[in-house]
Amino acid sequence: MQKLTSELQRLYLLPGQEADGQAIELVTANGLTRTLVIDFHKAAEEQHWARLCDVANALQTELGLPAPAVSVSGGDCYRLWLSLAQPITQAQAKQFLALLHKAYFEDEPIDFGRSRIDLPPAQNRATGLWAAFVNPSMGGALAEDLGLEMAPPEAAQAAFLEHLHSISEEDYAQALAKLRGKHDAAPAPTQATSPAPSGAERQGLLLRDATLEDIVRHLHAMGIEPTFRHVLKH
Repeated sequence: MQKLTSELQRLYLLPGQEADGQAIELVTANGLTRTLVIDFHKAAEEQHWARLCDVANALQTELGLPAPAVSVSGGDCYRLWLSLAQPITQAQAKQFLALLHKAYFEDEPIDFGRSRIDLPPAQNRATGLWAAFVNPSMGGALAEDLGLEMAPPEAAQAAFLEHLHSISEEDYAQALAKLRGKHDAAPAPTQATSPAPSGAERQGLLLRDATLEDIVRHLHAMGIEPTFRHVLKH
């Protein structure tokens, strides 16, 4: 638990906050925030997962931001979690999210006024399923349920977070400038497109298709020992 608490504090919690599996305040009393959360609601033919992948890849390849965390809500959506090294005002956060929304996922509803959220791992009170951080390359496997039936292992949750980084002030400023330029140059709605990553680029990007090695690592992280059976054709 100590490792998970440390990772949550490093990435998402504000000074004085504790990770207790309950809803946390995203905004301080004086209007500052360091965590931006984007929901991708369940859609036909797993389009919510495809859209999340496109946006997450664009954040990295087009805006130069570090990889976000991915979670299932235990309810009706996937979530991307963006961590800021230094808090910004709530107004600045809304502006940044609005520009992201305009550039990459304008057809997806977005909550600009959210100030509280369940911090994974946490049990969704409406469904009984668990909100949890997930392996980005395996998130598509949860596209139907969008939650776990049992509480995820804390060690696995910490492992999904330990290699992630917060967005530095410099990277945030550069991304904001790119988004403003994109908005000024192309005010009409656009949809993110991501080039197929090369082998060197695969690490850190969100992939729609997982390899066998990805599947094995993910199952191990969830405390499951896979068993494979090869059927010979006669």
